[in-house]
Amino acid sequence: MASITIRNLDESLKTKLRLQSAQHGCSMEAEVRNILRQVLITSTVPSDFADRIHQRFARLHVDSLPIPARQAVRTPPDMDL
Repeated sequence: MASITIRNLDESLKTKLRLQSAQHGCSMEAEVRNILRQVLITSTVPSDFADRIHQRFARLHVDSLPIPARQAVRTPPDMDL
């Protein structure tokens, strides 16, 4: 098994971690392992480019953006001069 050291951890974050681990009845180390496991294993990597693009912009709620009214098409320039 590998081990890691986390430096410069914010004191308030450490306190929240300590409280959460106590609520779950485990050590802080076990709680961190559980958090990492949940985040890294349950997150799915989209398989193709379109899925990755959709996932990246999904939180922007692009469907709710207003669609501007279409404008009349310009008359093409006369090139017979």
